[in-house]
Amino acid sequence: MITFAKVKESILEGLKRTFKVEQFGVKTATESMPFGFDGSPLKDMTAIYSNTSNDAESVIIGYINKNQIAEAGESRIYSLDSDGVLKAFVYCKKDGVIELNGSTNFVVKYNELQTVLNALASSINTENGKIASAIGLLGGSYVPSPITIDISSAKNETIKTN
Repeated sequence: MITFAKVKESILEGLKRTFKVEQFGVKTATESMPFGFDGSPLKDMTAIYSNTSNDAESVIIGYINKNQIAEAGESRIYSLDSDGVLKAFVYCKKDGVIELNGSTNFVVKYNELQTVLNALASSINTENGKIASAIGLLGGSYVPSPITIDISSAKNETIKTN
């Protein structure tokens, strides 16, 4: 039989999470999750509680989500603070956009940015050479220092895109 239960406590023992829930009295249950996802619900969330073929082993198979905004075809992973306030999210939208904690700024492509900045430095160096020549023709002296731009310290090796 599948019933609703209120999560009272989440206990991480070793690599296994056990929950104390209130479902016709206090009980414990392990959790079933999609592969590769590790999350812990807040106290008093409503869990979907089910017995298994072994009466000594019950399982939480999901939760009632009060924070749904994903539309058909979309997926979202998010975290909440202890007051239930959204703190972080990854939102995969149906238009191919991925939002990381917001949608008002943009992630740049490192390789393309480095190429554009190198072209800018080259153009500035060319113009500085012309300025030095003009100053020389007027009897003055100017030795331009070549401009180089290195943004390698800004490269994030752990977030990649196409």
